Amino acid sequence: MRVMKCEMWNMQKEDFIESAISELVKIKIIEREDVIDAHHVKIQKAYPAYFGTYAEFDKVKNYLDTIENLYCLGRNGQHKYNNMDHSMLTAFEAVNIVKSNQKDKCSIWNINTEEEYHETK
Repeated sequence: MRVMKCEMWNMQKEDFIESAISELVKIKIIEREDVIDAHHVKIQKAYPAYFGTYAEFDKVKNYLDTIENLYCLGRNGQHKYNNMDHSMLTAFEAVNIVKSNQKDKCSIWNINTEEEYHETK
């Protein structure tokens, strides 16, 4: 189901969730019967805010990692520049962690830490 951005934004919560589940089933990431719950949040312009420093970011990251069923993924979830490939890798890694019943989320945060991928000013 291909839907324009505006149409997606205006979809009813239940329809949006159904669309997301259907897409994940279609690309063989999940089985429909394995879905036990879903959550839908709308956030306009949710790109992370940067205030000139990451000096305290480890405190934020360490706190977020204490929330057992929270996985910070992609640009917005990790508050760093990730291209689409890196963002997808964070999602794949989260799935691996869940499937193997691991608790340590470091492997998610370690995606896109290589200096060669970072932009310079």
